[in-house]
Amino acid sequence: MSVDYSIIIPAYNEERWLPQTLAALRQAMATTPLDGELIVVDNNSSDATARVASEGGAAVVFEPINQISRARNAGVSVAQGRYLIFVDADTAITPELLQQALYNLQHGCCGGGVLVAFDQKLRLDMRIGLALWNAISRQRRWAAGCFVYALREGFEAVGGFSQKVYASEEIWFSRAMRRWGRKRGMEFSIIEEHTALSSGRKLQWYSSARQLGLLVMCLIMPWFVRFKVLCGFWYKRPNV
Repeated sequence: MSVDYSIIIPAYNEERWLPQTLAALRQAMATTPLDGELIVVDNNSSDATARVASEGGAAVVFEPINQISRARNAGVSVAQGRYLIFVDADTAITPELLQQALYNLQHGCCGGGVLVAFDQKLRLDMRIGLALWNAISRQRRWAAGCFVYALREGFEAVGGFSQKVYASEEIWFSRAMRRWGRKRGMEFSIIEEHTALSSGRKLQWYSSARQLGLLVMCLIMPWFVRFKVLCGFWYKRPNV
């Protein structure tokens, strides 16, 4: 069977969240006439991530170096589809979102992202922070990491996700894809009609001030994401 699109899920110790993410993806995939595949990249997990992924109907790839961009790229290395879709392990997407992303890729888009929502009620400061990110995403056309879609030829032309950084790789990728697409008359499009529903767990783990500070640092001091020791927000988890 030929594969039209590949959904790639980087996962580090995600045994808790993967079942619902994969279930939502399978439901969405059943609504499109295109043929797709699910790939979970086990990014050196110490839990049952690989087993849960396999039981959930996904192909499993092992990436021993714990780095988000490296895990995303490892998934593409075995993917067969021309259309690439990256979904975080704690994010649920709707059939309508998948359909829109695939439609865009078939009709003149080189790639893009989507507006983000969370799976829980947010405090006022958190709602303001989320609204700020979605506004930046619209205006700058930066994809949020929880959902990124791209043409494979564009992905390969820009070298995939930068392995020089340990976070915000989706922003670097968005910029590179926008440049690649612009030269070919193709848009990097942020989907606004639908949202990706992401877990609000980090909103509970870390203060709003810290999260806002990290966003500001990504914008004005992008060099800091080149050092893993400074990117604990993305790699370290509290004992909860």
